[in-house]
Amino acid sequence: MKKKSVWIKADEGGWEEQKERITTGLESGADCILVNPGEVEKVRELGNITVAAFARDNKSGADIVVVGKRGEGDGTKPLPLEIPGSLDVNAATLLMDKGLTVGGYVIIKDKHYERFAAEMGKICNYLLVTGTDWKVIPLENLIADLQREKVKIIFGVKSAEEAKLAFQTLETGADGVLLDSGNPQEIKDTIKAARELESESAELEAAVVTRVEPLGMGDRVCVDTCNLMQRGEGMLIGSQASGMFLVNSESDESPYVAARPFRVNAGAVHSYIKIGDKTRYLSELQTGDAVTIVDSKGKQREGIVGRVKIESRPLMLIEAKARDRTLTAILQNAETIKLVGKDGNPISVAKLKKGDEVLVRLEEGARHFGKKIEETIIEK
Repeated sequence: MKKKSVWIKADEGGWEEQKERITTGLESGADCILVNPGEVEKVRELGNITVAAFARDNKSGADIVVVGKRGEGDGTKPLPLEIPGSLDVNAATLLMDKGLTVGGYVIIKDKHYERFAAEMGKICNYLLVTGTDWKVIPLENLIADLQREKVKIIFGVKSAEEAKLAFQTLETGADGVLLDSGNPQEIKDTIKAARELESESAELEAAVVTRVEPLGMGDRVCVDTCNLMQRGEGMLIGSQASGMFLVNSESDESPYVAARPFRVNAGAVHSYIKIGDKTRYLSELQTGDAVTIVDSKGKQREGIVGRVKIESRPLMLIEAKARDRTLTAILQNAETIKLVGKDGNPISVAKLKKGDEVLVRLEEGARHFGKKIEETIIEK
């Protein structure tokens, strides 16, 4: 599923009143803060985040200029009979012509405002719409009307439950939500809901181990993340892009070393790692890169690379079969390196044997620069 953004509305009341919701949004991973022009720099002092401001110019230096407050969009000024006579439409058009990123803000009061919002959506980069009485129907209509436009629809909500509904309306849902709530828990729950909906589950299945063979020395990659992983969580790694093994994080205690639940000892430098719907070579990863963490049920979440360690270590070849395919992975030969078994429990490669069943992810098609393409390719 495509990314779902969460904007925090923080333009009403005093600065101290809004500061708490802004701070909570920053700490929880919000995507944008919407404020009045005079508060843009105050937000930037709190953290590095996209800032939008209600304005008709860009004197504030906001990343996104939002037209509509104290204008036609919020009903302060009457809607024109004809769209070409709209002050908000003209202001947004001028800003777009200057190369700025622009949002249109409309409170849906009736069908006339809904039509006005659709016209703003044809002009702006973002369309921010709220309702006087929260209903799904206006959102459904706007998604349908603007599905061929490049605009991103941000729907106004007051709770995480409303956000979930907005995200899933007409299957595609809103591109994001504009949350108007000072409740810290609602802010956290809304952002959590967005992140969960962004991630599609990976379909995992069991493969039967057919070969376990120690190899010589080679260079292997440890991926140390900025995230703590649970037992049964790890990354999808393999020698072929068509099929990868779920390599468990070092989340288990060992007689030889303490648990390092932030780490996946991922495999030899040539190996592929599955990240989103693409693949990369393990040797390419760098600090700050995004990776995909997967659990034994296929649930995925994003992780961040904190450090990559490449060291010479004894290696082991693992071969397994799933359906009619033979998959391989080359991992470090050590007790702490584990695959995830069919039952969700980690199995050390040091104890792995023929006939064991481990979780893998199979892919169709070939890969070109990490992207899936329809082409026949043989990897062995």
